[in-house]
Amino acid sequence: MATFSTSATHELSPAENASLSERDKDWIVVQEVQAGNVAAYDLLVQKYREHIFSVIYNMTGNREDASDLAQDTFIKAFQAIERFQGKSAFFTWLYRIGINTTMSFLKKNSRRRFINYETINEEVETNEIIERLTAKNRTEKGLLVKELQEKLNESLQKLSIKQRTVVVLHEIEGLEHAEIAEITKASIGTVRSRLHYAKQQLRAYLKEYLV
Repeated sequence: MATFSTSATHELSPAENASLSERDKDWIVVQEVQAGNVAAYDLLVQKYREHIFSVIYNMTGNREDASDLAQDTFIKAFQAIERFQGKSAFFTWLYRIGINTTMSFLKKNSRRRFINYETINEEVETNEIIERLTAKNRTEKGLLVKELQEKLNESLQKLSIKQRTVVVLHEIEGLEHAEIAEITKASIGTVRSRLHYAKQQLRAYLKEYLV
């Protein structure tokens, strides 16, 4: 595991580094960037690039758009990093920028939003719909992948952007309700409500696949 070295603190030993939370590690790097070490920002980009791309891709269904929006997200985060005070986790702050950037893009362009079926895997066990769909995929992959992709995309585009956001963050990214609430600036109750109604709608749309 890599150790961190900053101008503000001594070089951390492996034991000290291992004892730090991811939030603390990120905060150390952020402080380094704020102190003028612009190159340190690359550590944050490398750490979260795939996560941000995945979230945006699952909301847009377009790799070029996702790549451009992910780049915009990191540029906006860098431009605003002086204002980040560590009151929340860096990834929460970064996700919020990515989600807001993507939502603005979708509203402006009135795009159809899709979720990538291939990113839904066996680790997503909390969503009954996705779990059953992937179970069918594992046994009948050659015949059902395309059909399921189209049906799932068709169903998800009927959700509101806010409902789609909580589905992507919770069911695909595996974030907790509290983390999503912080990212979306909504209450935990609102997040749960959006997720609940989104699942109800998906169950109705995908009823034929759940028998």
